[in-house]
Amino acid sequence: MAFEKVTVPRKNTGDTEACTARRAIPVGARIGYWTAPDGWKLRRFDWPAAAPRGRVLFQTGRGDIFEKYLETFAHLHAQGWSVTAFDWRGQGGSGRLSADPHVGHASDYGVYDRDLAAFWADWSAEDARSADARDAALPSVVLGHSMGGMMVMRALAARSIQPAAAILVAPMIGLKSPFGTGFASKVTQWMAARGDPARAAWRTNERPGSVASRQTLLTHDAARYEDELWWQRTCPELVLGPPSWAWLAQGFAGAAALAKDPRIESIDIPVLMLIADADKLVDPRAALRLAARLPDAQVVRFGRESAHEILREADGVRDRALSAIDSFLAACVPLR
Repeated sequence: MAFEKVTVPRKNTGDTEACTARRAIPVGARIGYWTAPDGWKLRRFDWPAAAPRGRVLFQTGRGDIFEKYLETFAHLHAQGWSVTAFDWRGQGGSGRLSADPHVGHASDYGVYDRDLAAFWADWSAEDARSADARDAALPSVVLGHSMGGMMVMRALAARSIQPAAAILVAPMIGLKSPFGTGFASKVTQWMAARGDPARAAWRTNERPGSVASRQTLLTHDAARYEDELWWQRTCPELVLGPPSWAWLAQGFAGAAALAKDPRIESIDIPVLMLIADADKLVDPRAALRLAARLPDAQVVRFGRESAHEILREADGVRDRALSAIDSFLAACVPLR
């Protein structure tokens, strides 16, 4: 699999030292493209560790770009993990699935399933071709945030990926709706079938009719929230807005399918879930119900101190989350 490099920002001119890890691609990391089996190019990030203990595939949520998580990548890298990520098809630097470049559209989440499975296979093959036999045997871990968490869980159930351990952060096992998921699912399906399914479901913010600011829905940390806005100003071509009606319909349908998927009880790898009980974007109760069905699951819950983006929260929340991840990985994937 050829790796196509792209030019990326390396400096965070004019920013404070505290923002350096969050506003600059680290030295030694590279950004390029991976080509899916159907020819679609997905933007990817790779940061090899000098003496790796293993590899982490980090998958973000809806509308995200991997730059938002450079600070978390730096933490994992410092712990000896080589870090890889890719922008989901239809967002970030991986093109668009709608005529409007600011609408996050997917007519079928199956395209995400296929991309994740194919990338995992190629990523594993890259490791197998490594000249260093020790590196070729390194364990692989997957981490999914929000929508990425749903897609990781679907992949584990389908056995299309084979990680040594999985971490789900605020996973989108269910979407929040003020009208109840059953009614909201029917409405989104009706709206997706009426007119253009790729049209925006709403204009702004992360959910319709919310009185909370977008920052409040995502994180209590104003500086980390500003990092995302900095990247949007620096790379405006990566910006995505609201989801389409079809994306929403698929989200509700996917959550309903997971709730009754009998394969969940047979997932035989260790799973760590980090859940924000006050999350206003995804349903933490749905995640807790699914966690109870997993044979080997650990759950770490956060209260009102955490919004949706746990790994981009204020230091108290973020430090506790990273500590839980470190302890989990130390137990599941011990140093050799």
